[in-house]
Amino acid sequence: MAPTTTRVLRLLSLLQDRSHTGRELAERLGVTERTLRKDIQRLRELGYPVHATRGAVGGYRIGQGANMPPLLLDDDEAVAVALAVGLAEDGSTGIADIDASLTRALAKLQQILPKRLQRKVTALRSATAVGPATVGSREPDAPVPAATLTVVAGAIRDGATLSVTRADIETEVEPYRLISWRRRWFLVAYDLGAHAWRALPVADLTRVRSASRRFAARSLPDDDLVAFVLREVAQTGWKVHARVTVLAPAETVIARINPAVGVVEAVDSHTSVLVTGADALETIAIYLSMLMMDFRVDGPPELVAHIRTLARRYTQALDDQVN
Repeated sequence: MAPTTTRVLRLLSLLQDRSHTGRELAERLGVTERTLRKDIQRLRELGYPVHATRGAVGGYRIGQGANMPPLLLDDDEAVAVALAVGLAEDGSTGIADIDASLTRALAKLQQILPKRLQRKVTALRSATAVGPATVGSREPDAPVPAATLTVVAGAIRDGATLSVTRADIETEVEPYRLISWRRRWFLVAYDLGAHAWRALPVADLTRVRSASRRFAARSLPDDDLVAFVLREVAQTGWKVHARVTVLAPAETVIARINPAVGVVEAVDSHTSVLVTGADALETIAIYLSMLMMDFRVDGPPELVAHIRTLARRYTQALDDQVN
């Protein structure tokens, strides 16, 4: 039989997972049902609301109580919480009462994490920058396995090259920064095969492994790597790209749009060009309607046709209202 403290912690871990019958718990812990009942009482005395139900589908489970008891997290859960809290803190929630609480929660987690987990969390946090908040869109999320991010962050920390496979093409890159933006992950890296800087969507990488070859840091393509990623995504990273002439100075357009919308280039003192993109024509049309400025769509033709359809619908809606 395991020592009481170890056994009670194991019991807590089981109860946090799902509901269990008393016999199942006793067998998992290697104790009698009488000892199990005593251990459950110990948890209740510590503030854990362990609920019991009778019947064929009855059993024990953790429920809601009046106070917040301590949480028991496994390694993966602890790393996930620490990273999520850290990214929220870095990106700022914009909620005055929460930011300070995030800082305190992160400090508590970092204090109790084992060194092996601290090293993993520190590598991920130091290797990651958070992109700007953006307007809502219809683009789907692009989740990335935690193990992939861990490998990439470790290589960034160690200054070691990575071997990455994208669209069945394997290449070696020098990794410099992870960018978390719009629930997507991008890797700023120097492609040793193409001899060019890339903003690689990590979700598109089918294989990532450490090549273990150390490299000397290069001059970065931009002092602001988040801005570099936004520019690369706007120009090449979406399913649909658009080039729009805006009848307003570049500085006026830049002040108006969210940084995530696209890249603005000056044409003259009264005109600028917006290079933007999305995974759907509808999203680009939404962006353009939010400009509140006169514009001309230079391409693609499909976007021109879509906006003409919208214009017809809006005009018809107004005509119906007048009539």
